[in-house]
Amino acid sequence: MKQEEMLMEVVNQDVKNERHRQNEKWGIQRHEYGNWLAILGEEFGEVCQAIQQGSVASKETDADDLYTELIHVAAVASAIAEQVMEERERGRNGDDNDQGRSQEKAVHSW
Repeated sequence: MKQEEMLMEVVNQDVKNERHRQNEKWGIQRHEYGNWLAILGEEFGEVCQAIQQGSVASKETDADDLYTELIHVAAVASAIAEQVMEERERGRNGDDNDQGRSQEKAVHSW
């Protein structure tokens, strides 16, 4: 296996592991898309903090593990994509397709 493929496998497995961790911690989450955007934005902000570590703009409270924060962003994006697929499938089966306006089960910071 090529190095690029091996890296892809490792990263994708880490994202999958993070999704399992999130589901174990909070259960399967379904949010309105605006709330998903807030969760994703918070995670993206932590990526930005980790990238600026060591710069004049960094501060003690910044996230410092870039890889972990990137995995969190990918896992949240995956959770959103899972919801989109679920809603599409419900639409194909004749169920209501609420396009991300479903009842929220809970709101959590990832």
